[in-house]
Amino acid sequence: MTEGNFSRLDWELLELNQSLVDSSPALDPDAQDSPFLYTIPAVYGLITLIGLVGNVTLIKIFCTVKSMRNVPNIFITSLALGDLLLLLTCAPVDASKYVATEWIFGRVGCKLIPFIQLTSVGVSVFTLTALSADRYKAIVRPMDIQTTNALMKICVKAALIWVFSMLLAVPDAVFSDLQSFYDSHSNKTFTTCAPYPLGDELHPKIHSTASFLILYVIPLFIISVYYFHIAKNLIRSAYNIPAEGNQHILRQMESRKRLAKTVLVFVGFFAVSWLPSHIIYLYRSYHYRQVDTSLAHLVGSICARILAFSNSCVNPFALYLLSKTFRKQFNNNLFCCRSHLLLRSTSTGRSTTASRMTSLKSTNHSVASFSLINGNFVQQEGYV
Repeated sequence: MTEGNFSRLDWELLELNQSLVDSSPALDPDAQDSPFLYTIPAVYGLITLIGLVGNVTLIKIFCTVKSMRNVPNIFITSLALGDLLLLLTCAPVDASKYVATEWIFGRVGCKLIPFIQLTSVGVSVFTLTALSADRYKAIVRPMDIQTTNALMKICVKAALIWVFSMLLAVPDAVFSDLQSFYDSHSNKTFTTCAPYPLGDELHPKIHSTASFLILYVIPLFIISVYYFHIAKNLIRSAYNIPAEGNQHILRQMESRKRLAKTVLVFVGFFAVSWLPSHIIYLYRSYHYRQVDTSLAHLVGSICARILAFSNSCVNPFALYLLSKTFRKQFNNNLFCCRSHLLLRSTSTGRSTTASRMTSLKSTNHSVASFSLINGNFVQQEGYV
């Protein structure tokens, strides 16, 4: 799900790439045959395509299948929307840095894109926290669950998560601005989107630390507390439920356990995917005056970005593997799409055949009409 941090490092990465050009021709963005020009944007494109297919299908299923409209799935739909927003805004921006020598999205883009990026990351992590809280209530405190207007209340909570994430992203829009830099290597001046006022060493340290705490450490700590109590409750329940207990209760507990595992898998993917990005951002922020031009740092930065993006496309496929109900609906949608395409192809073929038959009949009729003149058949040119 690139985070807002990435937009803050665009100009640093550009400086890094410029420094590496002299020592490594393979990384020269001006070299038309360089694999560097095409490989990384191609990977971005592939991740975006996979993420679009998975998340759009997930949203379609939850919106069109009435039986799938429940409390957890509303949060999962919101999570998918955040992933889509991230893929549609971050992928082209991040990919452009490897094919363009400067910022190409203008001042409005410099303000808007970091805002959208940070909003989508906030939506992702806070929605995962809300999902964990929902599983905690369902398993540990089932009597606290309110059934009256439950879906409406969850929709309001999901909307509040979006509003809160947008408010957190406002400083990104305020401080990000276009800056011009002179590159002594190429003797050129280029424009980039700088994340904060130049020369201010405190700002990047505050931002990186706050991002790490608010968007990673604190949410994951809260989720860990929830899942500690969930695990403790499930272990206790396993010993308390008799072997010949109520089958309805047993099925309900199994269903809740499966959903809790699914949410935990989502959280695990998020934690693994975003940790390298936060570490690199912290490292750069606390070494603000030192641009690391090593190849290892460049490769690590690229891999961290790609790993973070990958998180935006794995959730639907994880859900496919873990949920029989979602798998069935996904397969039905896939089958319907194939059937629709096949039906359209068959219909087009039949229409073409019918058109040809009609044309042939019309031609034959014309031949007969023009051939019979004054009761005598004459040979006509141009007709078969």
